[in-house]
Amino acid sequence: MVRYEIVIIGGGPAGLAAAVAAKAAGAKKIVILERDERLGGILNQCIHNGFGLHTFKEELTGPEYAARFIEQVQALDIEYRLNTMVMDITKERVVTAMSSERGICQIQADAVVLAMGCRERPRGALNIPGYRPAGIYTAGTAQRLVNMEGYLPGREVVILGSGDIGLIMARRMTLEGAHVNVVAELMPYSGGLKRNIVQCLDDYGIPLKLSHTVVKIHGKKRVEGVTLAQVDAQARPIPGTEEFYACDTLLLSVGLLPENELSRQAQVSLNSVTNGPLVDENLETDVEGIFACGNVLHVHDLVDFVSEEATRAGKAAAECAQRAVQKTEHSVTETFVRIQSEGGVRYTVPSQIHRKQEKGLNIRFRVNKVFGACKVQVYLNGELALEKKKKSAAPGEMEQILIPENVFEKVAEIKEIRLQMEEL
Repeated sequence: MVRYEIVIIGGGPAGLAAAVAAKAAGAKKIVILERDERLGGILNQCIHNGFGLHTFKEELTGPEYAARFIEQVQALDIEYRLNTMVMDITKERVVTAMSSERGICQIQADAVVLAMGCRERPRGALNIPGYRPAGIYTAGTAQRLVNMEGYLPGREVVILGSGDIGLIMARRMTLEGAHVNVVAELMPYSGGLKRNIVQCLDDYGIPLKLSHTVVKIHGKKRVEGVTLAQVDAQARPIPGTEEFYACDTLLLSVGLLPENELSRQAQVSLNSVTNGPLVDENLETDVEGIFACGNVLHVHDLVDFVSEEATRAGKAAAECAQRAVQKTEHSVTETFVRIQSEGGVRYTVPSQIHRKQEKGLNIRFRVNKVFGACKVQVYLNGELALEKKKKSAAPGEMEQILIPENVFEKVAEIKEIRLQMEEL
């Protein structure tokens, strides 16, 4: 068994940023374990622009954004292993990995950063009646086929789900010569960024049907069409609203699931809302020395926020590894308090914080419905400590609120913290 200060699982945008930050914070022996044949993760197939506006102050494509961090990793001489599948993580931070080059190996880590990303929700989770014909793809699979493999999945397309990948693929398929008939969304609001709705649907005249879903897939060998129906407030199809669309391809953009099988093996507690780990303000899980960041923690809307979050995790992991070397004690979990999400707030990151705060704290959160003019309110020990007005808020976009240091100075110990929305 070999020993490393920090083991980072995943070489996508989160893993790369965490590695660079850990190195900058003083960690010397770092290794990135990546199951793919190249670094960059999902960014390698995202050839559209729109990345990097926050991080690099310029507009980049996905591969260009990844290349910036890959160059930093290589310049800092950070070790990375490709084609390496992590099979197991123990609570004691023993990582078991396998590759054709090295076989099975074990690594003892002083700190572990979970950066495995997420996967798409498949058709099987939707219970749509019909056969299993060819022509049904997740939007991410179709994106890889078009952008990396050079294949066009179909000519007449219906897209179910208005997440960002589905919206972007509506535009991509159109540019490749396919005809996108409609994008259907189960919820009464889109799950994607407003700019993607405008640039990917409105600019190309592609209709978006909210509160609609696919109730039947037609065809045995190949998709021949789908039936859409309007749904009520309980997401149940309304009889008499069915509408048939002839198509040869159905793309599914119906949600992303954080890849947390390894987190469970390490006995990390998961958030029932996000399906990602419960973390504190340092992005450390409830298993000492194991950190999480990126889409394995919660699904982000912008990769710039992934990099920002991963930078924080990498720095904290380096500090944790240094404590392990010096054998200094770490704070016990009893000193934490959970952040309560109420009044339209679906979840927060972090999900818990130390009872004694000495620094400012940035809380990212997602709302569970569309808000017009509203305000975000932070309550400490039952008292309103901070509020911030907003013109609007929507589930498709992450929100954030910065609690400055002087707010915490007024509270000796946090016994309760609550975040909520209020419409104006």
